[in-house]
This record gives sequence, structure tokens and C-alpha cells, in this order.
Amino acid sequence: MRHYEVMLILDPSLEDKDAKAAVDRFLTTVTSRGGTVGNIDHWGKRRFAYEIRHLEEGYYTVVDLEATPETVDELSRVLFLADNVIRHKVIRPQAA
Repeated sequence: MRHYEVMLILDPSLEDKDAKAAVDRFLTTVTSRGGTVGNIDHWGKRRFAYEIRHLEEGYYTVVDLEATPETVDELSRVLFLADNVIRHKVIRPQAA
């Protein structure tokens, strides 16, 4: 198991509770494959520095998780295919 951080930017037309439910639905991909989800930090709506898909803002969420590389690949695939995900980024933070 490896430690990862996932940044999600969701469609701003979603309500707060709907955005949180969507994040939870995406994270079932990790938990169903034996991974663990740590801290989920919902940042709320933020303005973009530039337009993305003709949108000026998005709902940001940062998630800490531990999973296998195969599980993270599957999560990335699911996020890429989801209609309400504008952008996502998965990173492995460096140990201090």
C-alpha cells in the first residue's frame, strides 16, 4: 500500500451535499479494493485562474488515501470518465 493525495475539481452547479456524495461515491472504488481513505478536505467553490470547459469556478476536494497502484489507476479511470469531474490529479507526496 502506498500513500496518495487526490485533488478533485467538480462541476460548480452541484450543491455542497451533492458534491460530497459524489466524492464518497468515487472513493468506494478505493475501499472496495482494500484501500483506506484518510482525511477528506472539502474546500468548497473556488475561482479558476483561467476558464476550463467554459467554467470560471469549481468545487475543490483533497483526499488522502492509501492504496495499491492498480487501485489508484482504476480510480483515475473512473474520475476521467465521470461527467461531473472537471479535473483531477493524483500524486504521491514525498516523505519529509
